[in-house]
Amino acid sequence: MIVVTGGLGFIGSNLVHQLNARGRSDIVVVDDFTNGHKMANLRDATIVDYYDRHEFLGRFEQVARAGGGIETVYHLGACSDTTEWNGRAMMADNFSYSRDLLTLCETRNIPFIYASSAAVYGLSRDCEESPRCEAPLNVYGYSKLAFDQHVRQRLGRSRSRIVGLRYFNVYGPREQHKARMASVAFHFNQQLQTTGVVKLFGASHGVGAGEQRRDFIHVDDVVDQTLWFGAAADVSGIFNCGTGQAATFNDVANAVIAWHGRGAIEYIPFPADLLGAYQAHTLALLARTRAAGYLRAQQPVTTGVRAYLDWLNG
Repeated sequence: MIVVTGGLGFIGSNLVHQLNARGRSDIVVVDDFTNGHKMANLRDATIVDYYDRHEFLGRFEQVARAGGGIETVYHLGACSDTTEWNGRAMMADNFSYSRDLLTLCETRNIPFIYASSAAVYGLSRDCEESPRCEAPLNVYGYSKLAFDQHVRQRLGRSRSRIVGLRYFNVYGPREQHKARMASVAFHFNQQLQTTGVVKLFGASHGVGAGEQRRDFIHVDDVVDQTLWFGAAADVSGIFNCGTGQAATFNDVANAVIAWHGRGAIEYIPFPADLLGAYQAHTLALLARTRAAGYLRAQQPVTTGVRAYLDWLNG
């Protein structure tokens, strides 16, 4: 069996679908199903079992003994709201739960592949998997960094293979439930359909209007890399998961406008209160990822956004 926490969520549900496409249906999904609208993400997928996230740790041994045991745990469940400042709740969800699940995996030597985040890099332009580059701007980023630091202490002495993947700016199918935390591609598409205009921030951080840059990566590429590391029997560590290319917000907006064949960009003043708390440039340095053996090139944002809008508006 394969366990996917956060399996009803954005990346988790896409991973479940890809496992199905690869012939696997022995998938145990773990999630918080309070938001019933997330059912849309898995209604056309096949799973073998489901556990609420609050009960799963207590049922772990039962699951591990059933059906031939657990082959791999993909731990993708987390609170991903970057505007949440309740540190106690964030650490409970993103640190303590992750630590306890890793401990359970270690008791049975189960590979543990988990979602970290590019949010650990803060304002750093050199997004390298190194403490010198890590300075998160919010509690979400800190919770992810704290667990990465914990993992670093366990690497080398753990019975389990542990892989942390620092996801950059992910976009693509099955993110609609994320509301304001959905990707800019999703929001730009909605804005254009509603008003005919896509709104971008004006000049800031030494760059022109809409020229702030992010490493935007399609969820299909994220899932491919995640599953590759899940199967890479001799690889452990913390690795970036991005494209290695920084695209501008103008690039994304223009890709959305090109798909619709209409629309315009409107620039709005950059909020003064965000100047010191906004990642204006992210770029995944992929040397460690490539050295580990993952060599597949990811699709550029123009291609990825077109494919996403085909799905979203089809």
